[in-house]
Amino acid sequence: MKRQSSDPIVIRYEHNPILSARDFPPEYRIEYCFNSGVVEFDNRILMMCRLENKALRPLFWIAESEDGIRFTPRPAPVKLPIDDPDFREYTSATFYDPRITRIGDIYYIIHAAHSSHGCRLSLLETTDFDSFNWRGFISQPDNRNGVLFPEKIKGLYCRLDRPNTEGQFGDMWISYSPDLIHWGQSKCVLRNSDRMQWAYTKIGPGAVPIRTPQGWLNIYHGVRTMCSSHYLYSLGVCLHDLDDPSRIAARYDGMILTPEKEYELVGQTPSVVFTCGVIAQENGNIKLYYGGADAVMCLGFTTVDKLLDACALHPA
Repeated sequence: MKRQSSDPIVIRYEHNPILSARDFPPEYRIEYCFNSGVVEFDNRILMMCRLENKALRPLFWIAESEDGIRFTPRPAPVKLPIDDPDFREYTSATFYDPRITRIGDIYYIIHAAHSSHGCRLSLLETTDFDSFNWRGFISQPDNRNGVLFPEKIKGLYCRLDRPNTEGQFGDMWISYSPDLIHWGQSKCVLRNSDRMQWAYTKIGPGAVPIRTPQGWLNIYHGVRTMCSSHYLYSLGVCLHDLDDPSRIAARYDGMILTPEKEYELVGQTPSVVFTCGVIAQENGNIKLYYGGADAVMCLGFTTVDKLLDACALHPA
């Protein structure tokens, strides 16, 4: 049965937020926890938290959960290669927004790295979430929101991202790689100007795409500029072709989640919902993890069927 237009596509967890600065050891002086990646690992759900301390210096930190709702941070943050001169130079402003993709037995984390040179994509990998190998930078500036598909497409790794272009707007692109380092065959797959009034300023990928028989479900973010140059971040969904994900098969033309609650409207950056990860269960239920107002981590619930039905309303 098709979803009725009055039914919510995403239902917020009633006890949001699920993770905030006060959940971390006080000696680290954490101020914000938001825009974190998630993955299933060893019968648990792990969250790679994006944190900022009171000096607004970044940290990545693993938190663990048995039920995907109550998370317990580990005693200390992720150890990153801050002694490497390249990593230090090109993350000198900040690093942020990790997305975690499992391919085989390896978990890949693409994150943004910002410096005076602009923004680039950086790649970490791990097999145990105890130690992390840094593979280096995998894009030229200025590029962010890198998200790796969970399987190869025609023998190549596949990535969505959002290059920044002139005029401070951005579209969603796709690229392919034989080795995760060298990328090419790039195409623009979705423009922010494609009849989406709620995302006319810029769009970009969010969570790792979900494989379904109908195609790849892609929960992405969109931004529109309000009065006084104020940005409002919402979430949408589209469906990519399974064999050729550069082709959008269908797209819901509305928002599946937009800032409404106080924890989404008030924070470091007002009026933001922003996702870096989902957990899609075998029964079709989806836990959607998102940052609220660049300050806290929140949770919403939806299903594969709801997202597919939404996309089916507006086939490409």
